[in-house]
Parts: sequence; structure tokens; C-alpha cells
Amino acid sequence: MKTRLLWKLLGIHLAIIATVILVIWLAIDYRAADYFMVLMDRYHISPGEMNQLFLNAVHRYLIWATVLALTLAVALSFLLTRKVLRPLSQMAEVTRRVAAGDYSARVPVASSDEVGSLAADFNRMADSLARVEQLRKTMVADAAHELRTPLTNVRGYLEALRDGVLPPSSDTFEMLHSEVLRLVRLSESLLELARADAARTDLRLEEVSLRSLVAEAIALGEPQLRRKGLVVEQRFDHGASRVTADPEKLRQVLRNLLENAWQYSPQDGRVSVTAQRTGDSVRLTFANPGEGLSAEDIPFIFERFYRADKSRSREHGGAGIGLSIVKELIEAHGGHVGAGSSNGETRIWVSLPAYPPRPAG
Repeated sequence: MKTRLLWKLLGIHLAIIATVILVIWLAIDYRAADYFMVLMDRYHISPGEMNQLFLNAVHRYLIWATVLALTLAVALSFLLTRKVLRPLSQMAEVTRRVAAGDYSARVPVASSDEVGSLAADFNRMADSLARVEQLRKTMVADAAHELRTPLTNVRGYLEALRDGVLPPSSDTFEMLHSEVLRLVRLSESLLELARADAARTDLRLEEVSLRSLVAEAIALGEPQLRRKGLVVEQRFDHGASRVTADPEKLRQVLRNLLENAWQYSPQDGRVSVTAQRTGDSVRLTFANPGEGLSAEDIPFIFERFYRADKSRSREHGGAGIGLSIVKELIEAHGGHVGAGSSNGETRIWVSLPAYPPRPAG
């Protein structure tokens, strides 16, 4: 492909040079010859033989000039065109390496022109593919790690029951049932995460009452909140109760945020939910008391399978997917997520486009 493109560009250059030479040739034959005839007539010299000698000499010099020009043009065009096309050939080679699974390959950016810009864009695309591939590998490894513990427990109990080492009892079956439920919850979380990844393609945006959806989420979580003796306080500032969002996706976000606050709050604590409008967005904050987050943990709490409290088991602390789902869904809406911790309080906030947006100007 590179060779064909190189010769195509050379052909274009030669065609342009040949056209210029042809125009000069015709101009000399018609215009210069007429001017020579005028000079001959002015000085009373017979123009016939002299005119032909003049044209022959000019044509001879034009032929030599043409040969020299074409030789130089071919040499320079070949060298310069090959230099210009080198990044494209490198890009083709890197493309083949990326297609084969080598996501570390990059194209050298040697200029700031269109070809250099294309190389830079290609490298950014390769970086994105590398991140996606790394995320895929990490997620597969994390999912396998999360599944290993309950599966190992179930296998151990079943083998013990089969071999008669462990007598069948209600406690044993209750333990097996608990491990199976952990597997079900993990598989459902993975499915929700996959759906959150694809949320950008199926959002159904509309005007949504944020206050109503928060109240709905609190009502649905009332049994868990009551068992832990938690009280939820709400505060919505003026203009912060309506947003532009997909109501179903937003319901999932609120459920996950409330569940996160419930899981990491101490007994008989208070969870606060506040909404503030800032410009064209509404920031919704869930704050709960507890041990808080360290500065090292805050940048990673929205990563998949990350849990700040390493001492908690997956059974009681979750699989570390809930906040990842929140991040994917909020960013699909064009919003942002964030977290903070101070004075024994953890705050998780999300921002969404406000409704109606403030008029420009």
C-alpha cells in the first residue's frame, strides 16, 4: 500500500511538471517566435532561416532542461514523499501490532502537521485500548478472586457432607445457602456493572424529581435502616430538586449510595442527604458517620472491587462494585462523582444536569 501511494504521488508530481513544460513549450512556439519575427522585421533581417534556427535552439535547450528537471523532480519527490509517508507506514505497522494484541506499540510523533496530528490521535486511541484491555484483565481477575472464596466454601461443605465428615444439619444447610446467596449477589452486581458500562447508549433523559426519587430510595431501604437504628435527614436547597436524568438509572444510583451509607455507618447513626444547585448542575451528597476514609483511599473508592476497609469480609462489606456502578451511570449522564472525609464523616457526592438549565448570558 505504501509503495502504491508513493508512486501515485510521484505520478502526480511528474504530471504537473510535464504540464508546466508543455505550457512553456507552446508559449515559446507561439509567443516568443512572434516576438522574434517582429525583431527581425524591425532590423530588416530575413526571418525565415533565423527563425527556424532560433526555434531549434530553444527546443534543444528545453529538452535538456526537461530531462534535468524531471530527474531532479523524481529524486526529490521520491525522497521527500517517502519521508512524509514514513509515519503512515509506521502507523500501519503499529496497527498490525495492536490488532495482534500488543497494546504497548506507539507511533513516533515527529511533526506538528496533519500527519503528526494523526499519529498523536492514533497514540491516544492506542492508550484508550490499552486501558480498556487492562480494565478487562483486571475485572476478570477480580471476578475470579471474588468467586473463588464462596465456591471453595461450598465445595468444602459439599465434599464433607458427601464423605460423611460433616453430618447434615440445619446450620450446615444455612451456611451453604448463605454462600449461594453471596454468589447470586456477586453475579447480579457484575451484571449491573456491565449494564452501567453500556448506559451511554440507552439513556432516556427527562425531567426528574430528585426529591421524590430520594424519598423512594429511603422508603425501599427502610427495613435495613431500621435494623441498624439509622436516621436519614434530607435537605434540598432551592432549585435543587429537579434534574435531567434517566429515572431508572438514577434510582439505581440512589439505591447504591444509600446502601453504601448504610453499610459503613455505625449503629444508631445519622445519614444526611443534601442537594445544592451550582450553576447548571445539582450536587447530591450522602454523608454518614464512621471511621472515615484515608487520603490514600479516596482516589480509588470508585474503582471496581476496591474496598477501603480491608478488614471487612465480602459478606458484610459488599463486593466493591456499588460505587463503580454509580460512577459509570453518573458519567453517562455527563455528571461527576467525588468523595471526601473529615471529622469522622464520609461524604460521597454526585452531580447531575439541573432542570431547567439556566439561560445563557
